[in-house]
Amino acid sequence: MPNIDKAQRTAARVAGASGLFSFFIVVFANYALLAPLIVPNNASDTAQNFIAHQTQVRVALSCFIGYSVSTIVLLTTLYTVFGPVARTLALLGALFRLAFALLWSLEAINLLAALRLLGSAKYLTILPPDQLQVFARLNITAGFDDYYVGLPFFGLAATVYAYLWFKSRYIPRALAVVGVVASAWCVVCAFIFLIFPDFDKTVNAYWFDTPMALFELIVSLWLLMRGLPPDKRLAAA
Repeated sequence: MPNIDKAQRTAARVAGASGLFSFFIVVFANYALLAPLIVPNNASDTAQNFIAHQTQVRVALSCFIGYSVSTIVLLTTLYTVFGPVARTLALLGALFRLAFALLWSLEAINLLAALRLLGSAKYLTILPPDQLQVFARLNITAGFDDYYVGLPFFGLAATVYAYLWFKSRYIPRALAVVGVVASAWCVVCAFIFLIFPDFDKTVNAYWFDTPMALFELIVSLWLLMRGLPPDKRLAAA
């Protein structure tokens, strides 16, 4: 087991901070900003809400960009932490998480496209308003597709990192085992859902990723408050 250097310790603290930031910013954007504007099965009312609260929508999409940026910071710092432990696995986890960050960025593009369809450009007058509202609603819904296509990448990255937490003993091994199970569960659920879209009627979609998200939240808090263990603890292990 290599000694933990200063760069790893600093990276671990940054990883904790970026993990917490990304968690709260995406929850805020989804549930505080966007969710109140989306009316299920009603494209017209949703469109009216987006038109009336365009600044709120733009703040939400800016939060999504911030989430992608913080995810890239997180994967970079975790690569620094785990590079001396298993460089190939650390790189694999970083690439999986990068794929997820890029897919998540598409949500911001979809929201911009929805606002454009609901705008006042002259070329839009060729289509009836109700059609434009439906097209805008399709772009809004596409954000969910972006997420669920990206979810297997997120779950695979989290599984790799949870294994590295276990291997390195940087956090309690029992917690790392929970992370491996929760992340692998997310990967399985995500693939089943993509193949069988009614799977969420058997297992609520919130249960696909919530255990994994809670694990990552706990690890972020652990890193921010406690950081990596002292070298003597690793030597004793």
